[in-house]
Amino acid sequence: MFPVCAIVLFCLMSVSHTAPLACEELVHPLYKLDPRYLEGRWALVAGSINYLPSMEALRLRDSITMYFSNSSETSTFSYTQINRFGDQCQYLPYNISVEGSTFTFDVGNRFDLNGSFLYTSCPDCVVMRWIVRSKRRQSVDLYLLSRRREVEQKEMEEFRAQLKCFQQPEPVVMEPTKELCPEQPQSQPTAAAQIEEKTEGQNA
Repeated sequence: MFPVCAIVLFCLMSVSHTAPLACEELVHPLYKLDPRYLEGRWALVAGSINYLPSMEALRLRDSITMYFSNSSETSTFSYTQINRFGDQCQYLPYNISVEGSTFTFDVGNRFDLNGSFLYTSCPDCVVMRWIVRSKRRQSVDLYLLSRRREVEQKEMEEFRAQLKCFQQPEPVVMEPTKELCPEQPQSQPTAAAQIEEKTEGQNA
């Protein structure tokens, strides 16, 4: 009788360890975020936007890189997003203010962009929830960033679970073999990239 009980108890413990996290935890902002953790390069692994035109624009990008830097030890970071379209690279620099788990982008008066960093069990990932408001639209974006180009299956499943909690569409998963752009531009942006930069609310 004892061996049977031991096996049942072990099975219950195994299930409890592998059970998916509840939405209450998956949608919760990070309790603590060390701003120094953001420093450096991140690659976009996957993203979901509940505004179809922006979702389609995301599909057109071969790779997306984000750089965070802070040299003044304040809450303001320099943020550069680099989009690759074929052999062209588009550089979008912004200032971003980080307070705890929330952030606000300085995008002038074109639109409002703020959000929060969410829970993730991935050791070298960041999950960002963007809330974009403009005259044309209001959308919620969720992005999975990592120091790696590709995350493990369980980490991607956790991100997909977060999307379901927020009722977001299935994500666009970036192709990890596609080349990232260099940190600094090597030439002037093309006319197409300049037009893209002016497109309201289309930055990732």
